[in-house]
Amino acid sequence: MGLKTPEEYEESVRSLKPRVFMNGKKVENILENPNTRCVFESNRASYEWALDVRFSDIMSCYSPLIGERINRYTHVSSSVDDLVSKAQAGTFTAENLGTCIYRCVGYDAFHALASTTWEMDRDLKTEYNQRFLEYLKYVQKNDLAVAGALTEPRGHRMKRAVDWPDPYLSLKIVERDSKGITVRGAKINISGAYACHELVVLPQGARTAEEKDYAIAFAIPSDTKGVTYVCQYSPYSAERELAEDNFELGNPVFGQRETAMVIFDDVFVPWERVFHCGETPYSMKIVGRFAKTHRMTCGGTCKVGFMNQIIGACKLVQEYKGLENVPHINEQLTEMVVLRETGRACGLAAARLGTEDPIGSGVYLPDELMGNVSKLNICDAFWRVMALAGDIGGGLIVTMPSLKELKNPEVANFVEEFYSFGSEEPTENIMKVHKLLQNWTAGQHGVGTWHGAGPVMAQKIMIQRTVSFDHEKDLVRKTLKLKDKETSTPPAES
Repeated sequence: MGLKTPEEYEESVRSLKPRVFMNGKKVENILENPNTRCVFESNRASYEWALDVRFSDIMSCYSPLIGERINRYTHVSSSVDDLVSKAQAGTFTAENLGTCIYRCVGYDAFHALASTTWEMDRDLKTEYNQRFLEYLKYVQKNDLAVAGALTEPRGHRMKRAVDWPDPYLSLKIVERDSKGITVRGAKINISGAYACHELVVLPQGARTAEEKDYAIAFAIPSDTKGVTYVCQYSPYSAERELAEDNFELGNPVFGQRETAMVIFDDVFVPWERVFHCGETPYSMKIVGRFAKTHRMTCGGTCKVGFMNQIIGACKLVQEYKGLENVPHINEQLTEMVVLRETGRACGLAAARLGTEDPIGSGVYLPDELMGNVSKLNICDAFWRVMALAGDIGGGLIVTMPSLKELKNPEVANFVEEFYSFGSEEPTENIMKVHKLLQNWTAGQHGVGTWHGAGPVMAQKIMIQRTVSFDHEKDLVRKTLKLKDKETSTPPAES
């Protein structure tokens, strides 16, 4: 089949039966709950765009595995051009959704697994790569939405997993048999898995031979027996549950980022879906390759798209209020554009400098240094963009009344008059734009942007590990014609 229609995706989601809880209650139907519905709508849009001739070059591509055109989010990059298209897709989806596309973590997990399973087969004579490729063919042929799961609760960070009082704070194998493995534990901060067909699971950080039962990677259907989703809940979640008009929330259709804790209560995984099992030296390779791919995604691609929405809203506010010639606002908008373009440049550089990793695998991954720089740069940049947006929008971002007042006969005329600011723009439009800025600057997106793909210290550590400074030092030695160190031979003992 290759490409599903949005209607086919919706029908396939209706057939899923994930076990989902939110706000102390079971979610009987994720398509009917106003919060979980947002995840479905974001994914649904990706199916629509892949079939739209205007966007198909970005959102779809040809798969040599199945000989058909497929959704970009089921592809593994095999060239630098693929990585560039991957970056472009990240920006495109983010700026059009105003929130997450819930297929990106699974997409990046594919890259890490394709690369590392190939290396394991080469080094260890395993059969993981063939298993993974067969699975990938299945995903592509059926155009499945795949979520990814890596982050875990974990125990005391200065102790090994085997020394924790609770051994299941990292996902762990509890049994192996001829048919497969059984796992127990949890993954946290997992984006939108309950509205995806499949969940790809990566190890968090098994490092020693004693931790081999934590060194696991696999794929399961999202509604597999023993899997439970406990969803995030916030004031925003409560607001969406109660809202009579979703435009009050700034992003009426796609909402804010939705995540869940995924519980694995003795979940069985057949061997054909296991891609890593006990080979601890390769666990961190999977994690590292996922990280540098996902940091390009979260750094210089999707957050650039978010910035486009924020900048657009600020420019509209400027025009509504007749402030086009106010120097400091133009300076603020210029600063926002510079921050956005710096982020975009880092993301595209990570793609353009990408290489086949490892050589011979056919898998292309972004440049590690630029991927981490991209994510680190965008963290500070995004906070600054939100601060500038808060200044341009002003106090109205948090004091704007309900849109329902426009239909309240007792105050509608006053609201229409005083919130139009003397412009010809419909007051409803002005209020909606301020609600969108409220969603960004006074909501949860800032913290989510900061921590998605790892906190800033993780990027700093990786940058420190990646940069040797040898090239820089050699430049200075060459410029100054510095002498080599003298090696002195100690005098011989008499």
